[in-house]
Amino acid sequence: MSEIGEGDHARSQERTWATIKAHAEQTGGPGFGLIADKLRAGASPSTSLLGTPVIIDTDIGGDPDDAIALICAAVAIPELALVVTSDEHDGGRARFARYLLDLLGRSDVPVVAGAQLSATRYWVVADLVPDDTPAQPRNVVVAVSKVCAGGGPVRWVGMGPLTNLAYVITENPQLADQLAITQTGGAINYRDPARASHNFRLDPDAAITVVNDATRLQLVISDVTTNEAVAIRPGDDFYLRLTTPQAPPWAAVLRQHLDHWFDTFHPFSHQHDPLTLSAALRLPFVTFTRQRRFRIEADARMFLDPAGHTAWIATRADYPAFLTWLGKQLTW
Repeated sequence: MSEIGEGDHARSQERTWATIKAHAEQTGGPGFGLIADKLRAGASPSTSLLGTPVIIDTDIGGDPDDAIALICAAVAIPELALVVTSDEHDGGRARFARYLLDLLGRSDVPVVAGAQLSATRYWVVADLVPDDTPAQPRNVVVAVSKVCAGGGPVRWVGMGPLTNLAYVITENPQLADQLAITQTGGAINYRDPARASHNFRLDPDAAITVVNDATRLQLVISDVTTNEAVAIRPGDDFYLRLTTPQAPPWAAVLRQHLDHWFDTFHPFSHQHDPLTLSAALRLPFVTFTRQRRFRIEADARMFLDPAGHTAWIATRADYPAFLTWLGKQLTW
């Protein structure tokens, strides 16, 4: 049998994406718009990043959507290379991430505690982390640079404030071109017009730095992620599955995490971050328009502006298809 060379493999991939593009042009359905637009722009999004390392930056331990996204990543991404925690809570978020990854059999994935901002009220898992879970290191730039040492693209999935990312690309500017960033947050039509969306609002300067300096940026904005279709509530099918006798230890921890959130803050959890993760994986659930121009104000509010910055900005999502995928990641 003859060997398949890199050129043959690349041509095969391009034929595959050309077929998908043709389907996209005919259907115009959610998700396929992203593929068609990026192919028209000259690059197939999936082939260029297929198999590249993934870094997750998460403020896990508050809204459970972060924990759900991390579980999905641990299950679905063999190339998950690093987890960094943002808006730290005295190292607690990193310890919780370490504990969850170990329960999921991903002790191979290092965790680094990132920047701590002002005291946050979104912290509900203090009693879920065993006392013997060690503190995690804090060398964010060193850890990220190690993942990026090969020189190829690295996927950065931002699920919290952008403090760590801004610090990394300021301290190591060449990473601004190397990191393919998919970030939860930002908003064009936020539910409160007087302020920026949560992740941008927590550190406006960091959000501005990333918008100014990053060259490969796509934003899964609040306009798309805040939708009742992706809200998890106590008693729904997703929640009840976590209570079955067959549930693994990580599922029991997630159920307690959800209970704490429901009891303390909100009666639901929108799946902002798992939806962002799916976009970073180039799954066809989130549709992005062609690169849009916008300006970002000093308080990190975003406004469409033909003279502004450019980024891929999410415009809609196929929520039923996304939920089907999400359910398949969280099975046992």
